[in-house]
Amino acid sequence: MSLDIVHDIQTAYRSVLDSLSRPGLVSHLADQANHLDIDCDCYPTTLILAMMLLDTEVTFAVVGVREQQEQVKRLINQLTYAKEVDVDQANYVFVLKSAEPQQLEAAIEMAKAGELINPHESATIIVEAQLVSNERGMLLKGPGIQTHSMARVERSGEWMHARAQKNAEFPLGIDLLFVDEEHRLLGLPRTTQIEQVMA
Repeated sequence: MSLDIVHDIQTAYRSVLDSLSRPGLVSHLADQANHLDIDCDCYPTTLILAMMLLDTEVTFAVVGVREQQEQVKRLINQLTYAKEVDVDQANYVFVLKSAEPQQLEAAIEMAKAGELINPHESATIIVEAQLVSNERGMLLKGPGIQTHSMARVERSGEWMHARAQKNAEFPLGIDLLFVDEEHRLLGLPRTTQIEQVMA
């Protein structure tokens, strides 16, 4: 593996922070993902995020077709030593490209939203999408956005509706990270308001 655990992970971490602090900004993690020569049933960017976010102090869950789900669970555990738990207990939930739309929606509904005295004790959901871009599709408003920004996520299902319901009682809610096959990343924190627009 030619991945530099310190330099590459730190660089990817800065990109994730940029995308979460400036919703609508699409970050590119190709340089880091291309250094990862591990064969797995998930995007290389997904593994980069797992290695960045997980350690022995946090928990994770994986959602997808059973066989792929089990393989990715084992690999993430081997790479990070994080503990695998059910979705409703996990700090981080990874939704694979093989997951059905209903599985993504269910993961959003079940994920931890935090508590009023500890809203930070909520889940972050990492979702593998077909495409992430700055094309029309979603109009984004909220903190970190001067007026508005545009973004597009190609992922089947009613995940936007499920997210809106989950994040209805701010500061409770979940944060979402979308990644695609070209190693692009889009962050949608709970504070971001989304309006669906015609492409």
